This record gives sequence, structure tokens and C-alpha cells, in this order.
Amino acid sequence: MSWPEDMKEDMNMANSMNAMQAAAIDRFGGPDQIALHTMPVPQIGPDEVLIRVHTASVGAWDPWVRQGEFAAMSGQKPHFPYVLGADGSGTVAAVGERVKRFHPGDAVYGYRNGLSAKDGFYAQYTAIKANDVAPVPKGLDLEAAGAMPADAVTALCGLELLALSHGDSITIFGASGGIGHIALQLAKRMGARVFAVASGEDGVELANALGADAVVDGHRGDVRKAARQFAPDGIDAGLFTAGGDGVHEALETLRDGARVAYPHGVRPEPRGRSNLNVQGYDGRATPGLYERLNRLIEGGPFRIHVASVFPLSGAAEAHRALDQHYVGKLALKVGAR
Repeated sequence: MSWPEDMKEDMNMANSMNAMQAAAIDRFGGPDQIALHTMPVPQIGPDEVLIRVHTASVGAWDPWVRQGEFAAMSGQKPHFPYVLGADGSGTVAAVGERVKRFHPGDAVYGYRNGLSAKDGFYAQYTAIKANDVAPVPKGLDLEAAGAMPADAVTALCGLELLALSHGDSITIFGASGGIGHIALQLAKRMGARVFAVASGEDGVELANALGADAVVDGHRGDVRKAARQFAPDGIDAGLFTAGGDGVHEALETLRDGARVAYPHGVRPEPRGRSNLNVQGYDGRATPGLYERLNRLIEGGPFRIHVASVFPLSGAAEAHRALDQHYVGKLALKVGAR
């Protein structure tokens, strides 16, 4: 594999033609375990692409990975130093011999579901299967595309599981969060009427700006009253993208027999009523799902709300920020190209 000229410039930054900077951990633990490492640029296989990372998403699940909980659950044992970051965006630097859909210079975003020792997105370069990558949708820049992949995939998987029809009503719980604010916009594109349960005044403001048909603050508002005004006979479906004290109250907005979906990992799980059809699920990226996602995004103005952007050297600070109140997404700015 030969290195393009602009990639060579990045390598020089790390004082080696074959090295890069990455935010990695040497052991599981708290945010202070994250530190910059100089590491080899990942080698790609025949069905992989090498991405020059522009933006890496900082996901609510990243601490779960950093602390070792995902490794314990999955049985996967990463090799240290372990580069964090399941998703992000950038430009293609090189492609494997079997890859036909992408070429060097393409703007892409991607999401890998699982542990990998040396090729997370918290790095100047990452290697990823071509099937886990998609072109950046028209209308989004690399920062927005890099902040959204796992959340957007998870949002669309949940909405498709609910089998929404045009005109259906849906409660989106956590509508101002990473998954929720994307799901809100996708549901509207599908023709649904959205009752958004958001967090805080800024969350309500964001959900309103994104086109929700009705919005209530899940912490301070009267969710049941607002839902009755929105749909007196109950709401057809629910997507629960977050846990919290308001889950039970939000379940009461749904009619008997309503369909409910939630990503695995949401705590508490949205249960408690036997007359609801409740399903947990995992967000899985496939080329077909990426195509459907891009079509929906490209159907009109689409907003990925990035609350804060941190430098690669600020990855530990970004992880600490996950414990604070924010709406939308957090991200790392890795490169400017």
C-alpha cells in the first residue's frame, strides 16, 4: 500500500511515515486513563478502507467501553493500548483490493460495532470494513457526519422496528439526546407525528426547532397532560432512547397495544405494562440501512446538533463532559481535512 502525499504530511507530524497520534487507554478505568499515544497507522485488509479521521463521535456508550464493561459482556479481549471511538467521519486515504465502492479522497462516515485493538476513531487514521462505511449525505459536513453514525444507525433501526406508517403518532423519550434528536427528524421524514419528551429548557428548544409536533420537559413538565392534549386516545408507538425517572410516565402516554422499542443498554428498560409490545434491539449498520438513512437525511434540511467539540488531546475532558447536562452530541475534532 502506498501513502498519498497529504497522508505523508500527517505521518511527519508523528515523526514517522508509519505512525499516527491516537487517544488510547493502557488499561480499563476512568477518563484519566485516556492519553495520547504514538501508534502505527493501521494496515488494511482487502475488504477494508483506511480513513483519515476528521471528526470522532463521543458517545454515551464510550465510558462503558473504556471501563471494560463491554469487553466483559461480549467476551472480547482488546489488546492495549486500545484506541477508543466506535464511529466518526473523514476522507478515504486508501482502499483494499476488493473495495470498489470507495476511492481515495471520498468523504465518508462509519460505525463499527465491537472491540478492535488499534483502529478506533479517536485517532488520525482508522481502518474499517468497507461495508461499515457510507458516503457523507448531501447537506452535511464532516463534523456533523462524524458526530452522528452510531446514533443515526440506532435511531433508524428503532424506527424501522416500530414499522411506522404515515400519520402514526410516536413518543420519543430522550428526544434532545444523541439518538433522540436524530430519531425525531427521521420520524418526521417518515410522516409520523412526534410527541417529544426532552431534557431541560435547552432540550425543549432543540426539539421544537427540529419540528416536533409537541414537546414536554421530561423533568419539569406534566408528560401525561401534554400527551393527552396531543393524542387523547393514546400514542401509537414509543422509541425510548434514554432511561431516567420519567420512563414510567412516558409509557403511560401510549395506547393499549402500542409498539415500543429501546436500544439495549437503556436503563431502566421501558417495561411495566403487559398491554404493550416492547422490544429491545441493537443498532446494526449495513450498506442497505446506510442507503435508507442517507435518503432520509437528504430529503431536506437535517441538523446534527453538536453541543461541544474537543481536540483529540481533550478526549479525557470529553468523557468527563458526558456526565454533565448537554443536548445533542459531543465530538472530537481530529483533523481539518
